[in-house]
Amino acid sequence: MAYAAISDVLTMTIANRLSVLLVVGFVVLALLAGLPVAVIGLDHLACGAAVLLLTFTLFAFGWIGGGDAKLAAATAVWLGWSHLGDYGLLTSLLGAGLTLLILQFRRLALPEFCCRQAWLMRLHEKHNGVPYGVALAVAGLVIYPDTRLWQNVMGLV
Repeated sequence: MAYAAISDVLTMTIANRLSVLLVVGFVVLALLAGLPVAVIGLDHLACGAAVLLLTFTLFAFGWIGGGDAKLAAATAVWLGWSHLGDYGLLTSLLGAGLTLLILQFRRLALPEFCCRQAWLMRLHEKHNGVPYGVALAVAGLVIYPDTRLWQNVMGLV
């Protein structure tokens, strides 16, 4: 998740392989942690599929990026239905704060040394989007310790 956030800030992209790796990693860890297969499928994978359907609809309208859509779905797999509302709310709040911060940043004149940094110039460009992967990742990391999977994993340690 941290890699996704950093990648989004630096390149304004989130690689497809990262979202796939997150889902595969979840399935492997969930099986090792003893989550029942029915819970993995009905609670976690179904939640991720529903979020993917929703976020791809948002992507189709041009409201979010494709990487953000896939990252939100992969994160939802880790959290499941029981934490989806909290994830949505926290992501929205963090995303709003991030958007306001980026908009304020874009109003500033950048010093010359900053203008030589391609990633800073991308963030500063008024016509670019916001690296929403940061909000998605932070919200996921904040909520994950409340999940059943985390409790099971900590029971193994």
